[in-house]
Amino acid sequence: MTSNTVWARNWIAVRRKAMIDNSLAVFENYKIRRFFDEQNETWYFSVIDILQVLIQQPDYQAARNYWKVLKNRLKKEGSESVTKCNRLKMEAADGKKYLTDAADPETLLRLIQSVPSPKAEPIKLWLAKVGYERLQDMNDPARSLDRAREYWQQHGRSEKWIQHGAVFQSKNIRPLKNLKHRIYATT
Repeated sequence: MTSNTVWARNWIAVRRKAMIDNSLAVFENYKIRRFFDEQNETWYFSVIDILQVLIQQPDYQAARNYWKVLKNRLKKEGSESVTKCNRLKMEAADGKKYLTDAADPETLLRLIQSVPSPKAEPIKLWLAKVGYERLQDMNDPARSLDRAREYWQQHGRSEKWIQHGAVFQSKNIRPLKNLKHRIYATT
């Protein structure tokens, strides 16, 4: 196996671990669950979490009821947006995974238009930013590593902790120190 093949496999493992880490996004102190579909290279966001932001409702159950009513109304109108929502297992506040409606950014933008809210425009801009960052990461993979470094710094990790690969070690990835370039391998 060539060193390029090893590097590519290790890079894929690192990216997969990073995608798992990015399963939760934050928008104005609201936690938004998301899932990255590697086959389609698409993010799926929890519809209820997005609605919580739009209707400015901290109570999950109220946002869930709002979605149920909105979903029925959109179905009656023949909206295609509801049928494009997927049921995905996402982790809830209690730590368990439950099926929840999730949608890709395009579908979410259509749903957002159905909700009268002053938060609609900021959410649209946020979704556009998420998509833009994804495109940048695809063009320059080092960018995603830099963002991971910033994330760990924001969460109080020391520079030494970050440099010694503890981020990767905590995810069962270890640095291969005997190579000229630092490459990460799964254990």
